[in-house]
Amino acid sequence: MRKADLVAVISEKTGVPKVDVLVTMEEFFKEVKTSLSSGENVYIRGFGSFIIKKRAKKIGRHIKQNVAIEIPEHYIPSFKPAKIFVDQVKEKVNSLPDDKPTSVD
Repeated sequence: MRKADLVAVISEKTGVPKVDVLVTMEEFFKEVKTSLSSGENVYIRGFGSFIIKKRAKKIGRHIKQNVAIEIPEHYIPSFKPAKIFVDQVKEKVNSLPDDKPTSVD
């Protein structure tokens, strides 16, 4: 499901115009990015947490030049789903017929 599909479904279910749903979603995404950029995690009960993870310093390899390079410690955004969300997904996916292809992106 793409963002446009999600906007259409929410608009249809709520009766809110697609433009308003899109603006709301964009503002939500912008606020999550702003909060994470300023070092603040975002917690949504029953859904999950948008958190910042610290990656340790490590040695990598530059393939073309065949030399080792040091990758400094850095922070990356991450999403950690709530337990209830994980359980719901497991339950629904396990109940799907085996012959139906599923996409894990």
